[in-house]
Amino acid sequence: MRIHNTESGREEVFEPYGLPVKMYVCGLTPKNDPHIGHARNFVLNDVMRRYLEYRGYPVRYIQNFTDVDDKIIAAGAREGIPATQAARRYIDHYFETIDAMNVRHADQYTYVTEYMPKIIAMIQRLVETGHAYPSGGDVFYAVNSFPRYGRLSHQTEEELLVAGARVEPDPKKRDPRDFALWKAAKPGEPSWESPWGPGRPGWHIECSTMALDTLGAQIDIHGGGSDLIFPHHENEIAQSEAATGVEPFAKYWVHVGMLNLGERKMAHSGAFIPLKEMLKHYPAPVIRLYLVSHHYRAPIAYSEEALAAVQPRWQRYVETRANLLRLIRRAEEAQGADGNTDTAAQAPISPAVPLAEAREAFMAAMDDDFNTSGGLAAIDNLLRRVNEYAASVSDADLTPEALATLRAAVGFLDELLSDVLGVQIESVGTQIDPALQAEIEALIASRNEARRAKQWAEADRIRKDLEERFNVILKDRSQETTWEFKS
Repeated sequence: MRIHNTESGREEVFEPYGLPVKMYVCGLTPKNDPHIGHARNFVLNDVMRRYLEYRGYPVRYIQNFTDVDDKIIAAGAREGIPATQAARRYIDHYFETIDAMNVRHADQYTYVTEYMPKIIAMIQRLVETGHAYPSGGDVFYAVNSFPRYGRLSHQTEEELLVAGARVEPDPKKRDPRDFALWKAAKPGEPSWESPWGPGRPGWHIECSTMALDTLGAQIDIHGGGSDLIFPHHENEIAQSEAATGVEPFAKYWVHVGMLNLGERKMAHSGAFIPLKEMLKHYPAPVIRLYLVSHHYRAPIAYSEEALAAVQPRWQRYVETRANLLRLIRRAEEAQGADGNTDTAAQAPISPAVPLAEAREAFMAAMDDDFNTSGGLAAIDNLLRRVNEYAASVSDADLTPEALATLRAAVGFLDELLSDVLGVQIESVGTQIDPALQAEIEALIASRNEARRAKQWAEADRIRKDLEERFNVILKDRSQETTWEFKS
């Protein structure tokens, strides 16, 4: 298994320090409703965690909330409520939307406001060791005390000087590259007492403190969006390694590419699409499938057309699974009591459905830097074989081998799509609009009546109507008619 490491710029064999794998992901600054760009970051990190566990690595997964920040203070002022209340509101909204997206909860969530004593203690340690200096009520990290600064973002000293002056300008700094560890309080803002006077921490020191406290001096995987490489993650390295004297702070730096609207990244400071609004128009599994169908490091140019185009693919998964379950019920009925005995459980799997080869192809893709698009291609290739097999099964073919094969195919889809990729495919009825489903199935029932009455022209008219109005194709089988959305 290989993972692309931002720091080295290449794929490296995954060899964790030990078990469980220690994984820290920079979380939300809750200043507004989560948007689809946030969803991409958290969904893809969720997939990484799921796949590591699938490969046999237990994972301890930590995610933070930056619940005090200039923009949260502004959000509170905008809404006429305390900043702490604004942060809590948007944290609640985060869990509502991310739960809908089937993102598993972290093993532990950390909150900046609960870490003030430890953050202050870490800043004091950096001051005492010469890596930081107070200045006018603020405290700054002295970048020139850390020769390895810049190795994550691969910037030259000249580039870092320019970037530091642009990103965090402040006349109290000794060096343009220096960055704030503690900010002196401003009137009306939340603040905490410290050896340097009332204030609050800088953004970067917060994650270092929380990661070191929950996972120790060395972690295996540090994740987040690619927009965090500089300055946030670069600064985390400098702070953490200077405070502990241990390097590297993180063995693998893994960054999710940006989801862009036009030429700009989706962000609260610009244009963004709230995830809760998208969930009103698309099933959550469709949005998740859209996100995992791209490699995590590749930027995405978002368009509604691209998202809508994913729905038929998801619907094929749902309908295939539902059809397999229908065949399984028929096979169990055909075999009577034997359908639930060891006879079916011990029967061989038909070679027409190459599950082992498909699993190997899926794992080969995912072992190559979590290549979800390649993993989905392996599933799609198998899906064609599964549907061909299901279409060939007549009532006379509902043998123990057929039952075992059908059950194994459902298990395969559940294992890789639902469990590893987190794309839920359990039921058509619970995933599409009930009124739409009822209308489609009423038309199918009318067509079946026309076929029984040998009114072939009417049956063909209804089939054409379903295809043109709903993008639905029908599959007539010996005992029933099934349907799916056309790709």
